[in-house]
Amino acid sequence: MRQAEVYTNKCMAGILTETDDGKYIFRYNDPYLLDKKQTAISLSFPKSQQEFVSDTLFPFFYNMLSEGANKNIQCQTLKIDEDDVFGLLLATAHSDTIGAITVKKI
Repeated sequence: MRQAEVYTNKCMAGILTETDDGKYIFRYNDPYLLDKKQTAISLSFPKSQQEFVSDTLFPFFYNMLSEGANKNIQCQTLKIDEDDVFGLLLATAHSDTIGAITVKKI
């Protein structure tokens, strides 16, 4: 199992988990849910106490990844299998992302 903290504008919003059986789970943390000033990180993840579960990496997070030649270079440089999308997300989405969301390995 691998996990990451998901931040929006440097505020920890929740936890993204890749389970041992290849499922992905996103869950908001309670302080973020209770803070009425904080909005959902995406339309696909409305603020809720439910867990969001998927058999593939959620498109919202997948779209944070590089494609094509950039992805190849990142995978070679970081020694990450090109099919390890969660590993690539953990290695590249912790800073300097487009937008307010960052993902930091736990």
